[in-house]
Amino acid sequence: MAHYLVTGGAGFIGSHLTEELVRRGHRVRVADSLITGKRSNLSHIPDVEFLEGDLADLEFARRAVAGCEYVLHQAAIPSVPRSVKDPISSNRANVDATLNTLVASRDAGVKRLVFAASSSAYGETPTLPKHEEMPTQPLSPYALQKVIGEQYLQLFTRLYGLETVAIRYFNVFGPRQDPSSPYSGVISVFATALLENRPPTIYGDGEQTRDFTYVANVVDGVLRACEAPGAAGQIINVATGGRISLNMLFEEMRRLVGADVRPAYEEARAGDVRDSQADITRARELLGYVPTVSFEEGLRDTLNWYRTADLAAQ
Repeated sequence: MAHYLVTGGAGFIGSHLTEELVRRGHRVRVADSLITGKRSNLSHIPDVEFLEGDLADLEFARRAVAGCEYVLHQAAIPSVPRSVKDPISSNRANVDATLNTLVASRDAGVKRLVFAASSSAYGETPTLPKHEEMPTQPLSPYALQKVIGEQYLQLFTRLYGLETVAIRYFNVFGPRQDPSSPYSGVISVFATALLENRPPTIYGDGEQTRDFTYVANVVDGVLRACEAPGAAGQIINVATGGRISLNMLFEEMRRLVGADVRPAYEEARAGDVRDSQADITRARELLGYVPTVSFEEGLRDTLNWYRTADLAAQ
């Protein structure tokens, strides 16, 4: 049994990581500011230590890390549009908090820190699938902040010997993803709209493509990255390697739900990437990672959760 810190553990992905760690018998501490996370995401998980606070405060970061062997740094404001609107607050949450978590982890002798990086780092490139050796081309403050986080990780590994791994996420979806924010993931927004038989909004022409990845696959990749011997200092894509347009996604979800609506199209948003697809060769070679849940299976499970969830109580 190991002792894990999950920063942002009351959020969507963080709560799934926390749930799986507890299921495996580990001790888990969650640190979350509750700016985007919700205590209700953890209410069904027993024996989780919870600390509320801001990791941009170094003393809180030190308290959160103390005694932990592994740090899963998920805490962020994970929104391109929000970072475009308010880059200063976004930078505090995504850069200052990451640096503090690294310093606290270094000083506490943490075995390894795994960071929630982002496929937005690749920016607008015609090359698909996107592999880790490609140069970064961030199009938004959020994307730039995630690149800075990756660079800080690699610096701390080289300079201080702190083992770090950056896992680049690609459009993660699943139960507990909050649809209520204007910055929410597209699948959560489509799901709630279709289940209420109202038209969801698609920004742009809908032909932009994404590598939609069910959250259980991400959890598997992140936990593999905690102990994989060749992963320290690496940046690794964790996704499915697929590619689906938003129009195709809408039609599939509409079919599964049985809704009789059409999407509303609006102007494309600043900072959004046109196409995204992951090369997952490095994850397979370094982590032994293979996606275990298909897009179709994950989509069905997600829709089933939204059908029964009391979102007002979330």
